[in-house]
Amino acid sequence: MNPSLEEPLVKRDATISSSDGVATLVLNRPEQFNALSSALLGALQAELDAIANDPSVRVVILKGNGRAFCAGHDLREMQSHANERQWHQSLFEQCSTVMLTLASMPQPIIAQVHGIATAAGCQLVAACDLAIAGRSARFATSGINLGLFCSTPAVALTHTMAAKHAAEMLFTGEFIDAPTAAQWGLVNRCVDDEALSEAVLATARAVATKSFAAVRSGKALLRALNGRSLTDAYRAAGENMANDMQSADANAGIGAFLHKKPSPVWTHQ
Repeated sequence: MNPSLEEPLVKRDATISSSDGVATLVLNRPEQFNALSSALLGALQAELDAIANDPSVRVVILKGNGRAFCAGHDLREMQSHANERQWHQSLFEQCSTVMLTLASMPQPIIAQVHGIATAAGCQLVAACDLAIAGRSARFATSGINLGLFCSTPAVALTHTMAAKHAAEMLFTGEFIDAPTAAQWGLVNRCVDDEALSEAVLATARAVATKSFAAVRSGKALLRALNGRSLTDAYRAAGENMANDMQSADANAGIGAFLHKKPSPVWTHQ
C-alpha cells in the first residue's frame, strides 16, 4: 500500500536521534516520487515552522522516501486545476513561502539527494544551505520540456549557481549527473550511494557541534550578502562579527583557545 495514505506526508526520521541537535525530515509520497502537492507543501511548512522555534534542533536534514528525492510539483494536481489561474498562483506562493522559510529559519538545512531532483525538487535542493548527493542522483529543471519555464526554480538556481550553468539547465531541461551538479555548485559534493546517509549525518553532526549562536548569525549573514555591493557586504559582515564578539560563546571559545583549555560547552542559544 502507499505509505503516504497511512503516514504523514512529511515525517521525522525516528532512526536519527535528536539528542545531538540533528532533526531529519522525510518527504513521504514515495509512489509519486515525493511530488510537491499542496498538501505536502503544507505539511513541510508546518514541520519547518515547528523546528525553527525548537531550540534543541541545531541542524536539519531533508531527504525523500522511496526512489527519488523529489520530482517537483504534482503535475496531475496542477492539471486538475488547468483553468484556475488563482489556484496556480496560490500554489506557487505556497511553495515560495516554503523556500523562504528554508532561508530564514536559524538552522542550516542539508539536502540529502538520491534518485532524481527535478523542477521544484531541484529548486528545493538549491534552496537548502548545503546539499550532498549520491553519485547516481540526477538533476533537471524540466518544465521547459512541457512548455513551462521553471521560473520559481530559477530563483533558487541563480542564487546558488553561476548564471550560465543555471541558464543551461533551465533552457534545455536536460538532466545533469551528480558530479556535474557538484562542479556547478548545485550540491557541495557527491558520494557513493551507499555512503550517502553516513556522509550527510557526519556533516550534520559536525555543524551541530559548533556554537549555535555563531551558526545562526552566519547563516543570516550569508543569505544577506547575496546581491550586495562589496562595500555594503563588508559593512554588514563587520557588524555581524562585532555582534558575535558580544556573545557568551565567543567569549568562552576565544578564552579557551588563548589559555589552551578544552573547547567550552556552547550555550546553543
